[in-house]
Amino acid sequence: MRRIAAIAAAALLGGCGGLVPPSAERGPPPARPYQPSYTPAPSHPSTNIPVRQPTAATPIPAAPAPAAPAGSATALAAGARPGPAVADLPIDAAGAARALAAYKLSCGALQRRPDVTGLTRGADWAPSCAAAQDWPGRDAAAFFARYFETVQIADGKAFATGYYEPEIAGSRERRPGYEVPIYAKPADLVEVDLGLFSDALKGKRIRGRVDGQSFVPYHDRTAIEQGALNGRAPIIAWAADPVEIFFLQVQGSGRLRLPDGGVMRIGYAGQNGRDYTGIGALMRQRGLLAPGQASMQGIMAWLRANPEQGRAIMRENKSFVFFQELKGAGPLGAMGLPVTGMTTVAADPAYVPLGAPVFLSMDRTDATGIWVAQDTGGAIKGANRFDTFWGAGDDARAIAGGMSARGSAWLLLPLGTLSRLPPPAQ
Repeated sequence: MRRIAAIAAAALLGGCGGLVPPSAERGPPPARPYQPSYTPAPSHPSTNIPVRQPTAATPIPAAPAPAAPAGSATALAAGARPGPAVADLPIDAAGAARALAAYKLSCGALQRRPDVTGLTRGADWAPSCAAAQDWPGRDAAAFFARYFETVQIADGKAFATGYYEPEIAGSRERRPGYEVPIYAKPADLVEVDLGLFSDALKGKRIRGRVDGQSFVPYHDRTAIEQGALNGRAPIIAWAADPVEIFFLQVQGSGRLRLPDGGVMRIGYAGQNGRDYTGIGALMRQRGLLAPGQASMQGIMAWLRANPEQGRAIMRENKSFVFFQELKGAGPLGAMGLPVTGMTTVAADPAYVPLGAPVFLSMDRTDATGIWVAQDTGGAIKGANRFDTFWGAGDDARAIAGGMSARGSAWLLLPLGTLSRLPPPAQ
């Protein structure tokens, strides 16, 4: 879901597309800059879903090892070590079946995509990918034990947040109560592959716009809210609540509940290239959140209770996400494939091959289990940093909104991966 900047809980702690066709434009650009109102329309879905309290668990300890060295930019540079046998992990049957189904979708891309982690080659995934296609879901745990070994990256100490597919009030047309534009990707937003200019910059991209003969940063959130995109970007829909659409941008995709009861699904189409700033961290540093408010739900309540300060704080996150209407399977993750609740996890592709299985053993039971890395997130950076996807609906919102789990992580890589890698530095 390429957030994107991702992440409900990452919004607290500072941390998941293509162009929308012209036919997706709904109505003219706003004639004036909108000034966010914090009173949702009467048809607004419930936003008072309390955080789901977790059931505590004791993580399996990672093997003693140093943290990733300063400056290490890949999993190989951070250090890869053997973990426990897959057969010894507490993989439940239902979670394994979901992970096997997700892996079937991902494994073809694993063979085609360059693995920037430095750990695997495309051909490594071929045996397990072929076997997965006909492997019975009821015996999925045996599949992972047969074809994979666990690999610990650096010290293996993991931190996981959560995200979900939100549902908010929206309209295809501008109407009273629906005044916040939801923009498609602007025509003048340019993405530059810096690797085309220097081998030292391979893998790095920047986004901006052409101003005369100069390439300059793209408009930030404040400028966009003040009308910088008038005439430059199609508007695919209108939201009722600026707080909800702000958090939907953090999530990267979601559903609009329309006035007639219908649903319009929207997903990530692009981002303005500005750095993501988690407003929850800012609010904590400034003493704005009372004990018990450090959740997505608590932050949203504070923003609505303090509209002027809330608008200013949201604008400190200069990142702005553009959307497209989704009509097929979805929501889609960074691989361009559908993501699955309780199965997909967002990760940093420099440390986890996108499409690979991962086992998390965390201090809460709901985050513990086998996941498949099918997404990325703007705040999901570094070794052993994950963002768990919970699907859509009230349960997903309740879990993701308060997800903050710590424990251990192991990548599940094809058998024989470690034997050909150089030993980690001591």
